[in-house]
Amino acid sequence: MNDGTPIRSARNVELGASGEEFQNLHEFIRKARARLNQNAWDYIVGASETETTMRRNRMALDEIAFRPRVLRNVANVDPSIEVFGRRLRLPVMIAPVGALEIFDPDSGAAVARGAGQFGAAHMLSSVSEPGLEATAKAAPDALRIYQLYVRGDDAFVEDVVSRSIDNGYAAFCLTVDTAHYSRRERDIAKRYVRESRIRATGGDFQKGLEWRTVKLIKDKYKIPLVIKGIATAEDAKIAIDHGVEWIYVSNHGGRQLDHGRGSMHVLPEIVDAVAGRARIMVDGSFCRGTDIVKAIASGADLVGIGRLQCWALAAAGEAGIVRMLELLEDEVIRCLGLLGVTRFAELDKSYLHPATPTNLPSVFSAFPLVDIEPYRY
Repeated sequence: MNDGTPIRSARNVELGASGEEFQNLHEFIRKARARLNQNAWDYIVGASETETTMRRNRMALDEIAFRPRVLRNVANVDPSIEVFGRRLRLPVMIAPVGALEIFDPDSGAAVARGAGQFGAAHMLSSVSEPGLEATAKAAPDALRIYQLYVRGDDAFVEDVVSRSIDNGYAAFCLTVDTAHYSRRERDIAKRYVRESRIRATGGDFQKGLEWRTVKLIKDKYKIPLVIKGIATAEDAKIAIDHGVEWIYVSNHGGRQLDHGRGSMHVLPEIVDAVAGRARIMVDGSFCRGTDIVKAIASGADLVGIGRLQCWALAAAGEAGIVRMLELLEDEVIRCLGLLGVTRFAELDKSYLHPATPTNLPSVFSAFPLVDIEPYRY
């Protein structure tokens, strides 16, 4: 991982004038679709039941417009930030996604290496290969966070937290919005079940998860704790009362509770409830530089990138992760400059304004140049 000093690649200056394979983010989607079978594809693009929550994630972002300021010197824009005592090139965390091995044989290791090479944070899912230790070994210098689904008793949790600390993870994340596994109807319609779901055990422990486990971790271990899946001010306040350092606003990309609110609809009430007593992560259809800027201006500290990570990994492996982040960086720099600011610290809610969405929300609505033929279920 670099030291956080902004690196400006010449190939990002005039996109379209170089020989780079990927010069627009939608090009990862197009190549990923050509490479993946329908089951793997549905795992990326699908959500639960009516997929309403997923579409609301995108709609909530599209309901925000910008209020740019002009005649300011924006010749040098620096989109880097500092978290966990590290300087990152962007306020971006590659979000935890299970079963990354279906997109690339190097799975989470490839993503962690790519994130580290670029200078972004990485959160590894506990249900993604190659696992806690192997990923740490593959990307020892990356800013790594480990995410856990609780599939065992207190001793199980304690073992995983201890191993995370021993392997240099900067923080530990507990996912709390999966008490029951949702209905992924794209898979059900094809009568398809992933092998990892067949092998999965310990679901009753996740169903029985309570705040006592949060207290257990905070009382026993000195590692920053992230709670992923917070969707209300009430739960954010309880988390803070337990000493949680990071609130992770997420609805699992719309893949758990159907008819939930979009993440950017939830974020303002979490920011108000937290009132600076903890830091905030958010994910949910963030896939453009403008999306990242909107989240930070609204009070988030880190933005999780989920589906876009999968498309980039499927399209080009580790190199795809790096290139995806380069393109996001280019979009962010141009957005900040056009808003009249040179760094995120100058940004606040005064740069945002409520607006009417112009596109029907979908998993692809941020990419109007891509047209994916629908599958008949």
